[in-house]
Amino acid sequence: MTGRLLMPEMRMIPMDRIEVLNPRERNQRKFNVVVENIGALGLKKPITVTPRPGQDGAERYVLVCGEGRYKAYQQLGEQRIPALVVTVSDEDAFVMSLAENVARRRHQPLELLRGLSLLREKGHSIKDISRKTNVHENYVRRILELVDKGEERLLVEVERGKMPITVAILIVHAGDDDKAVQVAMQEAYESGELRGRQLLYAKKLVERRHFLGRSMARSTPRRSTDVTSTSLVRAYKTEVERQRVMVRKSSLVQQKLFFVYGALRKMLADDALVNILRLEGLDTLPKYLAERVSSNGGGL
Repeated sequence: MTGRLLMPEMRMIPMDRIEVLNPRERNQRKFNVVVENIGALGLKKPITVTPRPGQDGAERYVLVCGEGRYKAYQQLGEQRIPALVVTVSDEDAFVMSLAENVARRRHQPLELLRGLSLLREKGHSIKDISRKTNVHENYVRRILELVDKGEERLLVEVERGKMPITVAILIVHAGDDDKAVQVAMQEAYESGELRGRQLLYAKKLVERRHFLGRSMARSTPRRSTDVTSTSLVRAYKTEVERQRVMVRKSSLVQQKLFFVYGALRKMLADDALVNILRLEGLDTLPKYLAERVSSNGGGL
């Protein structure tokens, strides 16, 4: 890595001498708020640049960190901007910019993913990428595995914290086999990695991935199909089978509930057991269940 200045130098840099190598997209509404704040309160944190020789012999600068602040100053019509000048290579400048994005509380998920991919394309090992970005080595390895599989939809949800990386890997390894995907989800539930709302969200995500594809493209081109009698019969049979599966599952749940209900009645009919439950402070039931059991010859 190129050596940096021991003490970065603070300068007022002409705006037209700064070049942005990797501009990123930003939310216009949030950006307008940043512009208003800087206009009212001034720049709280200087940008970071690195010097480069210009074609006209004058020194130019490559932006390292602070694109949002730089563009806000541009929009405000400022001619110069406070900047910390550091001496780094193009590669180090890219890593510094990526590290700032990762550290940002609300960085865009795809920015991190593209950044990790770009570092690997530049020849860096997973260990090097982990060290440069301060992201755990196992996390980098798994993220790049999802990148290789084209799993952009899963990647974004992993970065947003909506799905554990381990669960995303299980789903990818299951391939396009719906049963295998469901088994992976079941394993994640049993291991405690997916619970409650997170489990429901993961199921919806898997459905979107199945119908819309792995990419995050807003619209996925679909092949237009004509409605025929054959397709209608096929759709009808599919729906009938789905309903049958639902009925079978409902019957199974009902049998389990009857078993629990019967077991409770038998337990509560045993006076000795009821006394033990009272002594242990376990003598209450949900109101509906207590009424149901007591109305059929049992009760605490």
